Formats: sequence, structure tokens, C-alpha cells
Amino acid sequence: MSGHSKWHSIKHAKGAADAARGKQFARLARQIEVAARSGGGDVDANPTLRTMVQKARDASMPKDNIERAIKRGTGELEGVTYENITYEGYATNGVAVYVETLSDNRNRTGAEIKNVFTRNGGSLAEPGAVAWQFARKGVLVLDKAVGDEDDVMLAALDAGAEDITDLGDTWQVTTAPGDVHAVRTALEEGGMAVTSIDLTMLPSTTVELDEASKAKSVLRVIDALEEHDDVQNVYANFDIPDDVLQSVYA
Repeated sequence: MSGHSKWHSIKHAKGAADAARGKQFARLARQIEVAARSGGGDVDANPTLRTMVQKARDASMPKDNIERAIKRGTGELEGVTYENITYEGYATNGVAVYVETLSDNRNRTGAEIKNVFTRNGGSLAEPGAVAWQFARKGVLVLDKAVGDEDDVMLAALDAGAEDITDLGDTWQVTTAPGDVHAVRTALEEGGMAVTSIDLTMLPSTTVELDEASKAKSVLRVIDALEEHDDVQNVYANFDIPDDVLQSVYA
């Protein structure tokens, strides 16, 4: 999964540099609202909300925005009711795609997501068609400067981490969803700053895209999906070798 992970890291960095901050904050606010609505507004008692709030803080989202989103979720403030809807499909080259959305209109969102797939050479699939290929995981990213692999492994594994991956300039620590905060605390208490924290879907197998044309055709589908306002996350099971990845983003 190294190619996929590196692509995800590049997209994360690129998005942080290029994306309109207002759009990023709007997506985070939706995620916080839904988490608060489903599990309550207490971040200590609601692990999903705690993760969403930490993501917002990492993105420098203003504290007032975070608090308003929580209050909308708990009903203290009036707000739109969003529904969690997932879509499954295929990009080009048989790459499986899993899409998470938050929508206030299921019919509109479904039609638009189907159109995005079709317009960019992919296809929407039935529920369950690709979900089995992904597993929900917690992912923490640390700069390589925090320490060597043994240092990171010692702190992370003792706190419940499942795996550590070398991504070149960073370490990626994978955990069960419920262990991500304990692992972050352990790492930071060990003097290792965590760059980002997320709950994600990792693929069990990957499709290697060994040509730039193949990689570009898949990323065209992914990019188009990520541009949709209702889309919160897009996951796909591809692996792009380093040299191909560099040519795509050259």
C-alpha cells in the first residue's frame, strides 16, 4: 500500500497548500455536527467527535467555528440535518473506490455522484460491491525528525498501534479506530509531535498503476469526486510506484 499511502500524503499536503480554507472548514464543520448529533457533544465521551475536533484544530479552524458546529449537532443551535451516505464504485483500471458523503438531499447527491463517476470514466456500483476490500483504521502521521523507527515503534506499539510504515519523509502509524487517541497521547508524551490524525479506510489489496496514463485516469476520478461539496472522504485501492507518482505531479 506504499504507493497509495504516499499519494494520500501528497494529496494531504497539496490540499493544505491549495484548497480554499473556507471549503475545508465547511467540511470539517459538517463532520463535527454529525459526530455530535450521533454521539453527543462531550468530546471526552465521544471518540468520533474528539477525532473530528482534533482534525479541525490541526487545520487551524477557529475555536468559535468548532463550538458552533457542536451546538448545531446537539440541537442548541438551529442547523441543517445531514445524513451519512456512502457510495461504492470503480475508477478506471478496475480500481475500487469508496466515497463518504454528508448530504441534506439523498436523491440529489446520489444522482450527482453517479454522474461524476460516469463523466470521468468510472462507474457507480451496488452497496457492498467494494466495501469489503477496506477496513476502518486510525492513522497518525509524524515527521521523520521525531525519531527513528525503533523510537516510534516502542512508544506507539505499547499504546496499541498495529503497524508503522516508512513513507519517505514521514512515519505513518496505523491503529484500530478506538486506539488512535491513546497512541497520539503516548507519542506526544514521548516528545514526538504528531503532524496529523485521521480515521480512514485502508484497502486490504491494491491495484498497481505502473504507467502515468493509468495513474492520471484514476486520479481524474478521485479528484472529481473530492471536488463535490457533499463528499467528505474518498478511498481507493491503488498503488502508484514512486517514479510514476513523481511524473504525475511533476
